[in-house]
Amino acid sequence: MTDWAATRARFALPEGVIYLDGNSLGPLPVGVPERMERVLAQWRDSLIGGWNEGWMAWPGALGDRIGRLIGAPEGTVTVGDTLSIKVHQLLAAALEMRSERRVILSDRGNFPTDLYMAEGLIASLGRGHELRLVEPEEVEGALTEEVAVLMLTQVDYRTGRMHDMAALTGAAHSVGALALWDLAHSAGAVPVDLSGAGADLACGCTYKYLNAGPGAPAFAYVRPDLIDDVRPALSGWLGHAAPFAFEPSYRPARGIDRLRVGTPPVLQLAALEAALDAWDGVGMDAVRARSVALQERLVAGVERETDLRLASPRDPHRRGSQVSFRHPEGYAIVQALIARGVIGDFRSPDIVRLGVTPLFLSEGDIDAAVGHVAAVMRGREWDRPEMKARRAVT
Repeated sequence: MTDWAATRARFALPEGVIYLDGNSLGPLPVGVPERMERVLAQWRDSLIGGWNEGWMAWPGALGDRIGRLIGAPEGTVTVGDTLSIKVHQLLAAALEMRSERRVILSDRGNFPTDLYMAEGLIASLGRGHELRLVEPEEVEGALTEEVAVLMLTQVDYRTGRMHDMAALTGAAHSVGALALWDLAHSAGAVPVDLSGAGADLACGCTYKYLNAGPGAPAFAYVRPDLIDDVRPALSGWLGHAAPFAFEPSYRPARGIDRLRVGTPPVLQLAALEAALDAWDGVGMDAVRARSVALQERLVAGVERETDLRLASPRDPHRRGSQVSFRHPEGYAIVQALIARGVIGDFRSPDIVRLGVTPLFLSEGDIDAAVGHVAAVMRGREWDRPEMKARRAVT
């Protein structure tokens, strides 16, 4: 049985704060400062020699550690760059592997950057591709033989609604399309089995549930039997078969290394390495069971004490590890909660979004958060000018 008090102790949580925003930026794992200090000392003492002391291998080694959380076999995940870049790389590869087709299918709930990257890629290619958007519930019915790639975020960033990865991947395959999954709100939040689902391509970030810090790098996955068919659209020197041969023309590396682009962000990778230690001895099934229990406690309390309207699916097994509520004054409500030390976040147009991260949240945290939400709503604490002043980051 998982000792949740012990997992909580792996994080440096500010006193007096209930952190319900780990789905946006994970808190600092206690091992990160020491790990980064170690790498800074390595930089100081070894200088450029650090590259031969493990730095260069980190993208693959840490990719394998992430792979264990998302059902990916060794050698199929690499870490580096940003999530937007990984979406671009994988989507470009998918379109080339289905070069006779012209439709990218996604849903209207997808995270905007994924859609922006698709739009930009379509414009750059100039081959008449189309980004076709449907409602989340209409995805399966919209899969036709025109579709080159189905591009979806598994867990909706606003409401937490969760797609059935295995079913939709199978439906995509039935019409000859590839399936590309964004795991930004899945990795470390819900059990993911890329191999079992037959997913072709996947990517995600490490600064949310994986707690690697602001600006932490993204990861990319390719199904093993497809990897040597992937032609990197961003053919960076570290994706070359022999980077230090400095050849004038590009030759892709074998395997997942071909999705490497530029120099690994060593300090961020040091933080990620330490952050992944927080998952030692923790099973995703146990995390999911606790997440569901805490979410249900939160929903019951908020609905009992306030008039906030549930925006997430009622069935906890159809949502990720967050609970969202609707209210016309959602932004001001979130600011009033933050003023009380309950940190959630707002998503336009009216979503109060509360992340439920079992590694460091307890039943007591949930009950206390419910009490604060009730006080904010009863006392109309949100109805103050300072609560309605918009900040740059919401």
